[in-house]
Amino acid sequence: MKTKSTHKSSYFAGVILVFVGAVAFAGKAVLVRYNYLHYHVDTISLLALRMLFSAPFYIGILVFKNIKDTTKPALSNKEWLTMVLIGIVGYYLAALFDFWGLNYVTASVERLILFLYPTIVVIVSAIFLKKKITKIQYLALVVTYLGVFFSFIPDLKIGMQKDLLLGSFLVFLSAFTYALYLIGSGEMIPKIGSLRFTCYAMLISTVIVMGHFFLTNHASLFSYPKEAYLLSFVMALFTTVIPSFMISDGIKKIGSGNASIIGSIGPVATIIMANVFLNEPISIWQIGGTIIVLIGVLMISVKGK
Repeated sequence: MKTKSTHKSSYFAGVILVFVGAVAFAGKAVLVRYNYLHYHVDTISLLALRMLFSAPFYIGILVFKNIKDTTKPALSNKEWLTMVLIGIVGYYLAALFDFWGLNYVTASVERLILFLYPTIVVIVSAIFLKKKITKIQYLALVVTYLGVFFSFIPDLKIGMQKDLLLGSFLVFLSAFTYALYLIGSGEMIPKIGSLRFTCYAMLISTVIVMGHFFLTNHASLFSYPKEAYLLSFVMALFTTVIPSFMISDGIKKIGSGNASIIGSIGPVATIIMANVFLNEPISIWQIGGTIIVLIGVLMISVKGK
């Protein structure tokens, strides 16, 4: 039986896990932009390197999990097909659009737009799953997208650049496909568990990404400076593998509602890291817009916890 002090320590550990995981996730955009700016790695090559460096960890975790727990039933052909579709949508298309968009927008803008995915989940669920949108959710949607508009006011003053529009659209597609992934995952996670689900989805997408690379890219994947590979490994391990499990474990300890509140540190962390490591300017409009977006997303996340 858990004591009160044990419960408190477990809750505190969950808070730390989610906080550190969210900050680590936020660093991905900074590393991608840094690779683009300094080592000129193309989009699909960088995505392939990220998947290749991540895959061994997911394989090892999956093997260990399957050896330790043999009670889970084997997936049917239909369930494997579902997993393939989820892997394509979530870790292939969402990542591809995200990396592609970062060619054109700053890391701060990317994280802000990507953070819209909870609002997209609400809208898509209402349209296709007939889930009713409450009054507070309608208000949250207006608040959230108003915040994005505020963040773009400096760009509106100087005239919206074509690259900014293209990059923003691509990152929005990433948020949209990630929202579809989250909706689709609801069926499979209860059947196979979150750990197996994450590993399966990541490994399936790795196969798709490598197929994409070999079909479209004639350059060698091993012709870049060693610093590019080091950054790719850091991105794979510290902004992909580790935070994905930290946040999953943190949610178990403190609940998804509390985790969504703590996870809102993500866009703020990206803005700070982008300013420090990429010299991206921070405007008062961007800070104000980010705060407004966080409020809107929290309104939706807490309501739907």
